[in-house]
Amino acid sequence: MSLFAKNISLALGVSLAGFLTACGSEENQSTPVTATEAVTAATTEAVAPASPATGPELGSFGIDMSHQDPDTRPGDDFFRYANGLWLDTFELPASRSNYGSFTVLSDRSDRRVRAIIDDLTNIEPAQDSIEQKISDYYLSYMNIDRLNERGINPLLPGLAALNAIDTREDLIQGFGRALIDNTATPFGFYVGADRSDPDRHQLVLSVGGIGLPDRDYYLLDTEEFQNVRSEYVAHIARTLEFAEIEDSQSKAEAILALETQIAEYLWPRDQRRNRDLTYNPMSFEEFQSEFSGLDWNAYFAAAGISELEDLNVSYPSAMSPIIELVNSAPVEDWKSYMTYRYIVDSAPVLSEELDNERFHFYSTVLNGVPEQRERWERGVARVGALSSLGEAVGQVYVQRHFPESAKEQMEDLVENLRAAIAQSIDEIDWMGPDTKEEAHKKLQSFRPKIAYPDEWKDLSSIEIVRDDLFANAQNIREFNYEDEIGRLGQPTNREEWGMTPQTVNAYYNSSFNEIVFPAGILQPPFFDPLADAAVNYGGIGAVIGHEMGHGFDDQGSKSDFAGIQRNWWTDEDRANFEVLTTALAAQYDQFEPVPGYFVDGNFTLGENIGDVGGLSLAYRAYQMSLNGEEAPIINGLTGDQRFFLSWAQVWQRKYREDALIQRLTTDPHSPAEYRVNGVVRNFDEWYEAFDVQAEDELYLAPEDRVRIW
Repeated sequence: MSLFAKNISLALGVSLAGFLTACGSEENQSTPVTATEAVTAATTEAVAPASPATGPELGSFGIDMSHQDPDTRPGDDFFRYANGLWLDTFELPASRSNYGSFTVLSDRSDRRVRAIIDDLTNIEPAQDSIEQKISDYYLSYMNIDRLNERGINPLLPGLAALNAIDTREDLIQGFGRALIDNTATPFGFYVGADRSDPDRHQLVLSVGGIGLPDRDYYLLDTEEFQNVRSEYVAHIARTLEFAEIEDSQSKAEAILALETQIAEYLWPRDQRRNRDLTYNPMSFEEFQSEFSGLDWNAYFAAAGISELEDLNVSYPSAMSPIIELVNSAPVEDWKSYMTYRYIVDSAPVLSEELDNERFHFYSTVLNGVPEQRERWERGVARVGALSSLGEAVGQVYVQRHFPESAKEQMEDLVENLRAAIAQSIDEIDWMGPDTKEEAHKKLQSFRPKIAYPDEWKDLSSIEIVRDDLFANAQNIREFNYEDEIGRLGQPTNREEWGMTPQTVNAYYNSSFNEIVFPAGILQPPFFDPLADAAVNYGGIGAVIGHEMGHGFDDQGSKSDFAGIQRNWWTDEDRANFEVLTTALAAQYDQFEPVPGYFVDGNFTLGENIGDVGGLSLAYRAYQMSLNGEEAPIINGLTGDQRFFLSWAQVWQRKYREDALIQRLTTDPHSPAEYRVNGVVRNFDEWYEAFDVQAEDELYLAPEDRVRIW
C-alpha cells in the first residue's frame, strides 16, 4: 500500500501491500551496477548546495503561509483554510490531470534525471555499459523523425501473428503469451511472495483485461460513462484503421461488447482488496480440476512456465464464467480485442499519430487533459521507471541529490514513530492482552528501508540501441518477463525494492513487513532538516505513521510479524476493531467530491485508516519529542497548529473533474481534500488548536470521532 496513487510500473514480480497504492514482495539475486567515474565527473548538480542553506525551503519555519485562505474558518474547511489562495489562483498545466505537492517534487526529480541523462549523452559512454543503455534508450525515444518514418511498421510481424490465430487452441496460446507480446488477455498473472510463506514465490492468477478504468465504466448508465463508451468505440475504430484493418467500426463495437461481458464478472472494487477473499491457494492439479474448461497446460506452456506445482487464484468465482466466455465468444472477436490492445499499448513507442490517438482517449477523454507533457518529460518517465532502467538512474540520483545525514535523521524519526505506536498499543482499551502481545511483536519486526537499496538490480544483459525504440521497449519487457517467471522455485529476496530512489512516494509491503521511503519523498514539504519539528512530524512523521499503520489497517492486519497471512487476533478484539473501521468507512461514504459521485468508504478504508492512524501516531511522537515542554510559538502559531497545517500542506492538490471521477472508481486513496478534512475532524487536539465549535461544518460530536491507533 502506498502513500499516494501513481501510475507506478512495478517489476512484474513485485506486488506491494500499501503504497502513499498496491501488496506483495520479491526476489532478484542481483549484482551491483556501479555508475562510472565519468558519470560522477560529469555531475551538473552537487549532492549539497555550494553554500549551506540557512533556513527551511518553505516559509520561515517549513510551511508556505502565503497559500492560506484566512477568510475560511478552519472548522468549516481546513483543506481550504490551509491552501485556499493556491486553490483559487493556481492554474492546472494543460498537460496535467491533477497537480499538487507530490507533483512539484516529481517534476524536480524529472529535471534531475534529465540532467543525469544529458550528462551521459555528452560523455558518449562505452558500448554495452549501463550508461550507454540509459543514454541510447532516451535518445531513441527523442528521435521522433525516425519514429514517424517507421510508422506502424514495427507492429507488422506481431499483427501478422495475431491474424494467424484461427482456432480456439491458437487463442489460448495467444493468451498465454499476452504479457510478453504486449497484447490483451482476460487472464493475467504475476509471481509474488506466497502469503503463507513469504520466503517462497507463488504464481498468482487473476482475471481482467478490460480497457476502461473500472467495471463501472461499462455497467453504469450515467451520462459521463455513456459518453466515455461512445468515445471508446470511436477510438478503437480509429486505432484499428491505422493498421488498415477492415470493418473497424463493427470490430470496435464487438470489442466493447466483449469487454462489457468481462466486466459483468469482475468483482466490485471493495471485494478486490479483501485479502481473505483473494487468497485461494491450490495445487495445480486441483486448479485444473476445478477450472477444467480451458487447456491450462497449453496456456502456461505458451507463457514459458512448466512444472507449475501450485498457484493462488485471486477471484475464483469469476474464473468459470470468463472461461465460458472464452469458449463461446467468436474467435474473431477475441482477435480484434487482442489486436486493438497490441496497437494501442505499443503506441507510446511508435509514431506521433498513433501516440496522439492513444493520448486523446486515455488522457483527454478519460481525464480531461488537453495536451501531452513535453516529450523529454515522457522520455525521462520511460527510462527512469522501475520496470525500465530506473534503478540504474537511481544510483546516480542518490549520489548527486541525497545527503546521508538525511537518512540518519529518517532512521531516528522511524524509531520515534515505533515508540509512539508501542505506547498507543499499550493504552488502547478495545484490544486485549493476547492481541496486544502479537501487535507488539509485529511492530518490533517492522523493517524500514530508507532512500535507496543496498543491492542494485543487474540490468547489464538488456540490449539497447540508439535507433530502434520499439526493439528497446521489447527487450526490456522480455528481460522483466524472464526475471518474473524465473522467480518460480526460487526464494524471495527481501533486499529488493518496489520503487526507484527518485520516486516521490512510500509504501508498506505486508509480505516482508517492511516500510519503504525512497529518497524522492525526503524533501519539503514532507521533510526538511531545517524546518520546525512540528512541521516534520506533521509531514514525514505522518507519512511514516501512515505506512506503519498499514500493518494494522483492515487488510494489513491480516498478516503477522513474519508477513504470514493468518488471524492473530482474538474474535472479540477483531469485532471491536471492525466497529471502529465501519464507523470510519461510513464517514467517508458521505463525501461527494463531484455531484453524483461519492467516495467509497470501504474501498478507501485501508488508506483512510493509514491517514487517521498515521497522523495520530505522528502527533503522539511529536508530543513525546517535546519531553513535557511547551512547544514554542512561531509566527503566532502554536506547535499543534503548525503540526496540523503541515499535514494540510502535504495534500495540497487540484484535479480535473474527469480525472477525479476516474480516481473515485480506481484509486483506494481518498481525494486530497478528504485526506485533510476527513482526518482532522476526528482529532480532539485539532478542535482545541483551532477553536472548532459545534456550528462549524466539519464538527463531529466527540462520540462520533474515530481514533483507532
